[in-house]
Amino acid sequence: MALLDVVSAGTDPGLLSEVDALNAHYGQLDAHDVIAVAVDELFRGRVALVSSFGTESAVLLHLLSEVDPTVPVIFLDTGRLFAETLEYRTTLATHLGLTDVRSVTPDPERLTANDPHRALWMTKPDLCCQIRKTEPLARALVGFDAWFTGRKRFQNAVRSSLKLFEADGERIKINPLANWGAEELKAHAARHGLPEHPLRDKGYPSIGCVPCTSKVVPGEDHRAGRWRGLEKTECGIHVGVEADGSGI
Repeated sequence: MALLDVVSAGTDPGLLSEVDALNAHYGQLDAHDVIAVAVDELFRGRVALVSSFGTESAVLLHLLSEVDPTVPVIFLDTGRLFAETLEYRTTLATHLGLTDVRSVTPDPERLTANDPHRALWMTKPDLCCQIRKTEPLARALVGFDAWFTGRKRFQNAVRSSLKLFEADGERIKINPLANWGAEELKAHAARHGLPEHPLRDKGYPSIGCVPCTSKVVPGEDHRAGRWRGLEKTECGIHVGVEADGSGI
C-alpha cells in the first residue's frame, strides 16, 4: 500500500511507522509547503487547524490563510479565557480572511456536575483541562484525520524534541512551526503586518485560561506562566493517550 493510502486511512492505530515515513519524506519542507501538502494532497478535506489565538497564533494562521482560508480552524472557548483573547480571535480571523473558525465550548452538564463554582482549577487542574479543553476538542475533531498545531521546540523542555508529524491516537498531528524560533516568528509577523495579541507586551508570552496564566519575567521559560507552581506543563491535548482517556 502506498504511503498516501496508508495515511489517508486516518484511523489505523498503528500509525507510528507511517509517521516516521512522513517525517522522512516531508521533514525538510518549510512550514508553508508542509501545510500545502497536508491540505491539498495528504488530507484533503480532512484536516483542521487547532488554535488558541494566543500570542504566537498569528503566524500559523497566516500561513494557513495563504494556502486555503477555508480550512476549518477550531478554537477552544473554555469559558475562562481572557477577554482580550476572545477579541483577538475576531480581529485576527477577520484580518486573515479565515472563513470557518469554529468556537467549541465545554459540555454544560459536565461543568455543572464537576465545576459548579468555577474553582475546579484549584483542586483538580487536570480534570478542569479535560472538561474544558480535551473533551470539547475530541468532539470537534470527529471526521478529521489530521490537525495542525502551533507547537515549537523552543517553548519548553518537553517540546524540545518535537517532530513535524506525530501519531496522535487515530490521527496525525502536524507541527509546521516545530523548528521556528521566537525571533523568526516575530520577524514573520512584522513582515506581514500581523496583529499582535493585546497581552503580549504586558508580560504574557504564552496565554491560556485566566486562573492558570501568569506573567513571565525575563530569563524564565517561555511557558513558565502556565500552571505556575504546579507539576503540570500541558493541558492534556498534547499528551499521549492518557489512562483516563482524556489525551487526544
